Amino acid sequence: MGKADRKEALQQETTRALMNIEDITDYSLITSNHDELVFYIISPTNLSVLSQASVGTRIYALMTVLKGIAEIEMLALNSRESFEDNKQFLRTRLEQEDNPAIRKLLEKDQNYLDRIQTQMATAREFMILLRIREEEKTDIFPYLSRIEKSLKEQEFHVKRAEKEDIRRILAVYFEQNVTTEHFEDSDGERWIIPDD
Repeated sequence: MGKADRKEALQQETTRALMNIEDITDYSLITSNHDELVFYIISPTNLSVLSQASVGTRIYALMTVLKGIAEIEMLALNSRESFEDNKQFLRTRLEQEDNPAIRKLLEKDQNYLDRIQTQMATAREFMILLRIREEEKTDIFPYLSRIEKSLKEQEFHVKRAEKEDIRRILAVYFEQNVTTEHFEDSDGERWIIPDD
């Protein structure tokens, strides 16, 4: 395959294929290498209001879960957009700008982004991820329920991510965009107008 053919083939690939995603089911994400990823969303605990003993108890509970389930992977994601690139751009423009009126506007923009970021400082999502391989797909739902029960027994507020949760997670993680309602099934899906 020549360079032009490879370039054309790459352009025709979907975004999902480039991200190694084959399908999003009602409870999981299936990758191109046939792994099935199941996400559990854990509601965060505000550790700043807990006593040191309570924080130690939470750490011990997490350790108990991790020791009991070897297949667990953990994720901590921003659940809101990041403004770091915008702030860096404003800092650079501020250094280059000579006009006092424009400098004042740039400073106001920078302060506004700082305020927004401070309000969203605790906007984190914590997830436990299970990678289900082909050989483990028999009796999957009892297995997933047992893991969820184990987390709840350790007093974690947990929910197995459904299709819309997974789409939202992908939209924030890959697009860094919380204004998108969900991750599209097909590239450009939001631009299609039915009956047009």
